[in-house]
Amino acid sequence: MAASGRSWVDAFANEATPGGVRYDQILTGAADQQKLRSVVGILTGVLLFFFGASLVSQLLGGLGWLLLSPGGDFADWLRALSRFDNPWGMLSGHLALATLIPISFGVVLFVHHRRPRWLGSVRPWFRWRYLLLSMLLALVLFNLVLFVQHLGASFPTLQPQADYWVFLVVILLTSPLQAAAEEFFFRGYLLQAFQTLVPRTPWFGVVCSALLFALFHGTQNLPLFLDRFAFGLLAGALVVRTGGLEAAIGAHVVNNLMAFSYAGLYSTIAEVKATQTIGWIDLVWDLAGFGLFTVLAILLGRRLRLDVTTPARP
Repeated sequence: MAASGRSWVDAFANEATPGGVRYDQILTGAADQQKLRSVVGILTGVLLFFFGASLVSQLLGGLGWLLLSPGGDFADWLRALSRFDNPWGMLSGHLALATLIPISFGVVLFVHHRRPRWLGSVRPWFRWRYLLLSMLLALVLFNLVLFVQHLGASFPTLQPQADYWVFLVVILLTSPLQAAAEEFFFRGYLLQAFQTLVPRTPWFGVVCSALLFALFHGTQNLPLFLDRFAFGLLAGALVVRTGGLEAAIGAHVVNNLMAFSYAGLYSTIAEVKATQTIGWIDLVWDLAGFGLFTVLAILLGRRLRLDVTTPARP
């Protein structure tokens, strides 16, 4: 195999990516064949996530029980982990969500026989300059919106929760991985797979992937559901308009870093993790922030002259 210059990935990735197509059209090919593969891939990906994430979470929970010797009942320990009552809970929870990355790659490779790097962008993989600039844009814009939102109101008292600095290390190390994993699965694989089912409707994949993204977050009131659904729609629009996951990942990473790190300073991370309701005013502010980021990120992509379609094939 080494002599022929082929890897084991080449043995499975035996179908070429079509040239001159948008990001959401990357999995297109023989219509009937790709539709069947997409149905199989979507079901496989969802089932693998439920089983894989649960397994990783349980294994890490057991490992933490052995290493940290917290005492008490093991079932109580696992419940505390699921609530993010301690840093190990956040670590295990985020690493469990990170299984979405190998699941996305595996489904693309073994079900669709395409190279997983095309989940990154149309070039393929990440355009690193755009990713970093998107994160910087999100950091400035989201903090500005947060400041304006609370303008005129008294800011809460600074009271870091117990083990905050340990939490902060876990946040910085694992929140980007968790956010990127969700983007790879929802705005990456699922968006592309759903789009093959109704290829004549340009935004079918965006809407379906955003809907699943919102539903996957569990119990929530209507404004919170709409908030997450809207984020999925805007992130999906970014992916299609810019030709890659970079801006969506940048926004998601910064949003999660801010949410968890600020929560640990002013309340508790467990409180944010348990959020099931928000108000309509909160929804409006979130839409304003994400909407403005979407517009500016698209303009930034144009400024950088990003390719938005795959290279034309000879």
